[in-house]
Amino acid sequence: MSQTGFLTLDEVAQNLKVTRQTVSKYIKKKALNAVKINKSYRITVNDFENFVNANATAQKPSISYLRRTKNCTLQYSDKSEESEIISGVFHGELREVGQSTTGSSNQFIFGDNYYVLKKLLETHKGQIDLVYIDPPFGTGQDFNSIDEHSAYSDKLVNSEFLEFIRKRLFLLRELMSDAGSIYLHIDKKIGHYVKIVMDEVFGYQNFINDITRIKCNPKNFARNAYGNYSDTILYYAKNRDGQIWNDIKEPMSNEKRKQLFPKKHPKLGFYTTNPIHAPGKTVNGDTGLEWKGLKPPKGRHWRYSREVLDELDNKGLIEWSSTGNPRKIVLADEHKGFKIQDLWEFKDKGLSYVDYPTQKNFDMLERIIRNSSNQDSIVLDCFAGSGSTLRVANTLGRNWIGIDNSTHSLEVIKATFAKDQMEYDVLEYVPLD
Repeated sequence: MSQTGFLTLDEVAQNLKVTRQTVSKYIKKKALNAVKINKSYRITVNDFENFVNANATAQKPSISYLRRTKNCTLQYSDKSEESEIISGVFHGELREVGQSTTGSSNQFIFGDNYYVLKKLLETHKGQIDLVYIDPPFGTGQDFNSIDEHSAYSDKLVNSEFLEFIRKRLFLLRELMSDAGSIYLHIDKKIGHYVKIVMDEVFGYQNFINDITRIKCNPKNFARNAYGNYSDTILYYAKNRDGQIWNDIKEPMSNEKRKQLFPKKHPKLGFYTTNPIHAPGKTVNGDTGLEWKGLKPPKGRHWRYSREVLDELDNKGLIEWSSTGNPRKIVLADEHKGFKIQDLWEFKDKGLSYVDYPTQKNFDMLERIIRNSSNQDSIVLDCFAGSGSTLRVANTLGRNWIGIDNSTHSLEVIKATFAKDQMEYDVLEYVPLD
């Protein structure tokens, strides 16, 4: 809303979803009051609200300009309405095609994920806690496996690709639980556009992180550009304040351990030491009194009560220097790990080492699934590919649903899941006339 109480003609046109010329016609016909300020026409907020209410054909509308938002939308031809995407009816059914395992809630569904997601709304709406998808990147190419089998097509580009993604994101949002979140893995060439689409679908306020993933070793291309060795994971929640977040820590590496815990105790292992006093003088209180014949340095106080200091010393957790200076021993084994940042290094293996092109790093998927789902959660990947997401979810005790329309994907999943002795059902989406 304008801070001055006035709206420009462009702002009125945007809210009414008409052209600026149409707004000018309303003013000429005196259907909409306007005042001239500095050679430009302005409409007061009250006059605009009166115009909207007077010309409403149904219930009193909600006026979007009153809501403060950072949401942006992309405009392009053949853009579908949200209601059409969610409510449109398609006749089809999911049929078992083999690999039935009675009692398993895990499913791999063969078919176009748009129609499969629509079908899942009948049974799983509001039930999916975690979505991870690695969709085609809009490259305009076809991708084959190492043995030249066709894996998937990535022919959609530009606005066609964005609408392809947008439609599926609306359906995924409806399937997600109130505690659900989505990680969308995308190339940087188009990822900035996809983020605007995700802002539209999930709301800017539900954006959590733009994660940079280092995908390979540095490149030395002979082109006038910086090397491209990273891609993007866009992370959104359905409801930012209610999402599942387990705050898994990053384990300490050997290099970090050597840096932070350089000393080694014969019994307690690697350690470092910290001062047992802190800034600020205690005038009246235990932490300002003498301990073991020592008083805190001038202008400081003991970090712990003298009783706690005695306990630490009795456990051998106070290190005394040759000059009699005490410091607290901090053990490497008690370190709880580091907060995970938004730069991840999980490199992809070469095509000769994987079952499927674009197969993602298992450790990366484990981090996502551990952080954003629980044991009773359902994890969904509607661009399942080699089934990596499903395999990791299965290993971590999560329920899962995978979708893909590639016959090569189906073959790879059947073969690798059989080796892992995974229990699941194979279904196929069949359209009905």
